[in-house]
Amino acid sequence: MWDVIGQDKAVALLQRGLEKDSLSHAYLFVGPPHVGKMALALNLAQALNCEEKEQPCGNCVSCRKIVASNHSDVQVIRLSKDENSSGKLKTEISIEQIKELQHAASLPPFEGSYKIFIVEGAEFLSSEAANRLLKTLEEPVGKVVFVLLTENDRMLFPTVVSRCQKVELMPIPAGEIESALVNRRQVEPERAKLLARLSHGCVGWAIAAAEDGGLVQQRDEKLDRLLDAVDTDLEGRFAYAGQLAAQFSQSREAVQAVFDLWLDWWRDLMLVKVGKGEMATNIDRTKELNDMAGKYQLAQIRQFIKSLQEAGEQLRLNANPRLVLEVLMLDMPEKEARRGGKLTTRA
Repeated sequence: MWDVIGQDKAVALLQRGLEKDSLSHAYLFVGPPHVGKMALALNLAQALNCEEKEQPCGNCVSCRKIVASNHSDVQVIRLSKDENSSGKLKTEISIEQIKELQHAASLPPFEGSYKIFIVEGAEFLSSEAANRLLKTLEEPVGKVVFVLLTENDRMLFPTVVSRCQKVELMPIPAGEIESALVNRRQVEPERAKLLARLSHGCVGWAIAAAEDGGLVQQRDEKLDRLLDAVDTDLEGRFAYAGQLAAQFSQSREAVQAVFDLWLDWWRDLMLVKVGKGEMATNIDRTKELNDMAGKYQLAQIRQFIKSLQEAGEQLRLNANPRLVLEVLMLDMPEKEARRGGKLTTRA
């Protein structure tokens, strides 16, 4: 059976292709991180090589070997974590990797019915690698299927995209993720509810967090640091901005994750402020949210959300990270104190 959660349309599309023997020779799975792209690709590989009548069965030797990354006819090509000649981590999928893929694709299946090549993070293909892969996609061979996975198909060559059947994987409703965690993974209901909210529709993250408590702990530590910045003075906020700017030069993704936490928190404050706290993401911090929401006006919260969004966009456009982050710290609203039953801005 298909083991993909919440992607019924995508599964139905592939299932129809299998039943009618009309599968494309190349697919492009598009969706946010951890939404299920790799799970769907492996499920497709299982279905094409399954030894049982109902495919994919998940239990035959072939299905088990594929999920264990031990099937000779199923290969995953991804960004290498090795260093290049200058000692830096590689940032592109190289032409050498695609040449190896081409050679393997020219050979018949060794132990299954089909050869499947999964290119994870296809947006990281170098220009030379993308052009080389394009030639292979333009001249499909027999029992070979290519599956490209990407978070953003706009970062791929349009010619590569045009040679693939595009399948979009959308974020999954929190209730569906929560149900899957409880029923399939035996996660305690309250924890399942929290992980489903924190996952933002990406079930892979929720499953990983259920298995590794360290992921939620890391989130807690980052969130605590953010809240410390709210409560500190301008000097402390600037110091925090400097730390984030230094981190940005090493890992943009890590800083983007911090921005996502910020946006989640201030969105939650807005929801609490308008009486919709039950829709909040950080449901394990309800008391803190309620306390903090009472110290801001709704207009202040909305304005800072706008500032966060603008700062994030400026960083994506390669603005000076330290300057952007320091301006953001200046934009952070001051809490308000009650005096004589009225709210006043605290100096």
